[in-house]
Amino acid sequence: MRDLFGDGIFAVDGHKWRHQRKLASYEFSTRVLRDFSSAVFRANAAKLVSKITVAATALKSIDLQDMLMKSTLDSIFKVGFGFELNALSGLDESGSRFTKAFDDSNSIVFWRYVDLILELKRFLNFGSEASLKQNIKVINDFIFELIRCKREQMKTGKLEARREGRYSIKVFVGE
Repeated sequence: MRDLFGDGIFAVDGHKWRHQRKLASYEFSTRVLRDFSSAVFRANAAKLVSKITVAATALKSIDLQDMLMKSTLDSIFKVGFGFELNALSGLDESGSRFTKAFDDSNSIVFWRYVDLILELKRFLNFGSEASLKQNIKVINDFIFELIRCKREQMKTGKLEARREGRYSIKVFVGE
């Protein structure tokens, strides 16, 4: 899991976890964030319902798990980064590449637990492990570019002027 999530709050424990939790706790407990995130999740739920309705009206089959994942990522990116990922709509090419890489990486990490030749794949960098490395590069490139843009916005004061409130990324980008 560390390959995918690095030393972030989801993959560490002990001192590192406490430090990251302390940084994030204020941001995630404020009423502003709660109100903002509720509005974002409602808006993205409405987009999801609209897409499902269109598909149902046209009698088209859909991949509901994929749509739910994309809607969730859209919400998390808006709340956490102040960024419209548009994964559900598929309008942003880099966002679509990120979403696919993230989803594929999650699947690879999940199946590692039953992979009998995992260490060989890692050592020789082939199969799912080679795919995971490629996916992680796509994920990292996307996230680091997003962080670079947010840092630039913080320097110029543009991030502070955002009407919808504080973004969680500010806590970690400033670190």
